[in-house]
Amino acid sequence: MTKIATSFDQMLLAREKCVFIDGVWIAGQGDDIQSVDPSTGTRIALLRAARAEDVSLAAEAATRAFLSWRRVPASQRAVYLRAFAQGLRDRKDTLVALQMLNNGKPRIEAEIDVDDASATFDYYAELAASFDARQDGAVELPDPTLRGRARHEPVGPVALIVPWNFPMVTTAWKLAPALAVGCTAVLKPSEFTTPVELVYGDIAQEIGLPAGALNILPGAGAVGGAMTAEPRFRKISFTGSNTTGRRVMAAAAERSVPVSLELGGKSPIVVMEDADIAQAIEIASLGIFFNAGQMCSATSRMIVSDRIADDVIAGLRRHVSKMVVAGPDNPAAEMGPLTTKAQRDKVLEYLLRARHDGLDCIAGGASTGPQAGYFVEPTIYVDVPTEHAIWREEIFGPVLAIRRASSDDEALELANDSEFGLAATVVGRAGAEDIANRIDAGHIWINSPQIIFPNTAWGGFKSSGIGRELGPWGLAAYSGVKHVTSRVIT
Repeated sequence: MTKIATSFDQMLLAREKCVFIDGVWIAGQGDDIQSVDPSTGTRIALLRAARAEDVSLAAEAATRAFLSWRRVPASQRAVYLRAFAQGLRDRKDTLVALQMLNNGKPRIEAEIDVDDASATFDYYAELAASFDARQDGAVELPDPTLRGRARHEPVGPVALIVPWNFPMVTTAWKLAPALAVGCTAVLKPSEFTTPVELVYGDIAQEIGLPAGALNILPGAGAVGGAMTAEPRFRKISFTGSNTTGRRVMAAAAERSVPVSLELGGKSPIVVMEDADIAQAIEIASLGIFFNAGQMCSATSRMIVSDRIADDVIAGLRRHVSKMVVAGPDNPAAEMGPLTTKAQRDKVLEYLLRARHDGLDCIAGGASTGPQAGYFVEPTIYVDVPTEHAIWREEIFGPVLAIRRASSDDEALELANDSEFGLAATVVGRAGAEDIANRIDAGHIWINSPQIIFPNTAWGGFKSSGIGRELGPWGLAAYSGVKHVTSRVIT
């Protein structure tokens, strides 16, 4: 870990200014927030956060910048977005090290994060490059004396609140389309994973992004609460828990401003009777153990055909028994720790409840023992009752619940019997497309791990949120339609 720690030291340990307002780094005057190495539980940085009062200053800067940023040709905004992408690529080694140190991610996962973030900026640069050419599309009207045209205008200054499980990535999903369409932004990173998010302010200065187009306010709940109540923000985009999402939506409702909410999930993986068993085991393992299960899309409910269930379950058990759970200093690590102690403790409470209720645990079921970090064993329960919390609630950890199904219809009923509808996976051949069409979820993979490209849609149904990110839908999330009707002059 020496090399990783050195990269972190050089970039952030000595950083006294981590609040970015109107293009300038300033010293925070709020509460201290600490970054922790979840592999060891030790503090690696102590930063001074923004104050709730700083939200007004950042909103003022974003509002002022919006007046000119919205008028910058979209082709020029594309140049800035490409520069963001290149800035991330130029810092890849350091950013990978930060993700490993502050999130506990194995190297391959940290590398995927940096690549995903830069790819998102590149994608929205391409959309921005052609944005102006798509403006003023003709709208046919029934009256020949009138003509119509439609424009897509930026909604205005926006508040972006992002979580700790995929720092930098979730930010890119929001910030890139917002800037592309002409919005200005105030970003609140998670207080647990602030350091890597500060790179966006550094790049903004480096590329000459107009002051105020991006502002960054590290902090905890008080800062986020002030952002949701700030009257100058014309939209709030939030990714996180349903509990906090409800508070964000209530605050937005007070001002009748739009929100995008990407919330929880309890995603199913349906394994059909003609599935390739080895493939099913691999996809299921990635779906629940990648990022230690800290994904809203984690396929934490497996519904497997009873004709192949025994073989699939036995294979999963063998796979888990060989998994290397360790910190990122171990190059063989396949799963790292949970990012925060609070999340580790929450997962362990679920495991304790499962043990108390006598669930059939065939793998894991505890922390990993004497390690000082926030490790939890990859855990599998079989024949879980559908009313049990292990089956119904989002655990946000490496916990897989399995049930058998005797038919496709029963599998679909189980898959859709959830308050969530974010994502799903289907493993099988004949009828797999039909099963995917009938599952109530926003993104579904068939015989594939959870690969998310910038040009696909992300978001869910039911309690999994409101709106869509990524793809052209992500661009639409930060714009409004303006229709112009004019009299034809002859």
